[in-house]
Amino acid sequence: MSFKDLTSRAVRFYDEWLKDADPRVEDWPLMSSPLPQTIIIGAYIYFVTSFGPKFMENRKPFNLKQIMIVYNFSLVLFSIYMCYEFLMSGWATGYSFHCDIVDYSSSPQALRMAWTCWLFYMSKFIELLDTIFFVLRKKNSQVTFLHVYHHSIMPFTWWFGVKFAPGGLGTFHALVNCVVHVIMYAYYGLSAMGPVYQKYLWWKKYMTTIQLIQFVTITVHIGQFFFMKNCQYQYPVFLYIIWLYGVVFMILFLNFWYHAYTKGQRLPKDMTKKQKKEH
Repeated sequence: MSFKDLTSRAVRFYDEWLKDADPRVEDWPLMSSPLPQTIIIGAYIYFVTSFGPKFMENRKPFNLKQIMIVYNFSLVLFSIYMCYEFLMSGWATGYSFHCDIVDYSSSPQALRMAWTCWLFYMSKFIELLDTIFFVLRKKNSQVTFLHVYHHSIMPFTWWFGVKFAPGGLGTFHALVNCVVHVIMYAYYGLSAMGPVYQKYLWWKKYMTTIQLIQFVTITVHIGQFFFMKNCQYQYPVFLYIIWLYGVVFMILFLNFWYHAYTKGQRLPKDMTKKQKKEH
């Protein structure tokens, strides 16, 4: 089979595949094709893992304090808004937290849920700035595999979610994620304001625990689908992906917890010194 034949088959498969997409979102920004987001995510990975660190190698770190304060608290407000919209478009107005299928109608509530899913998808591109700020501030130790993987995979997979299934039980993890981000970006915002606000950051030690609770909650919620007998959720493949996502990140964060806290790598300096003396 020639390359031309393979290309032709791939195009036909793609066209057939898109026939099942939700027509309501076709004209929304970035939703006509996965190519634009693939280019954006590819450029992000290239910048934070290669070009950015090389560019900053012989330069002083940028002072982004004011920008980061505005950025983080803006994401707090945006996350609160998305929480409200997810609740009002389904999770507090009729969803059962059990077998909730996607409503593809043009009812105000169904459209509200689809639009909220798209907002959540777009927020994942805004959050790519997290890593870019790390690079520009020469905080390269924070540009970990876990961090880059998380920020890359979320927008990429959510394109398919919005394109084919913007609603139903597959959106619960987005609601949980928004709740976590309210807490997380509030912490980042206060931290960016300087040492005088450190007294308000006593809950820093609970951040990883909150992340772990998030992934356990998501895994358990999606996991119930595997025991349902007659759930007619339209795209069960997405539920398998979400469940796998929850499990993978639960393992990655447990690994982070082990190395960062159990092995003492992130203990306060005075505690680390005390442990060294005891040994």
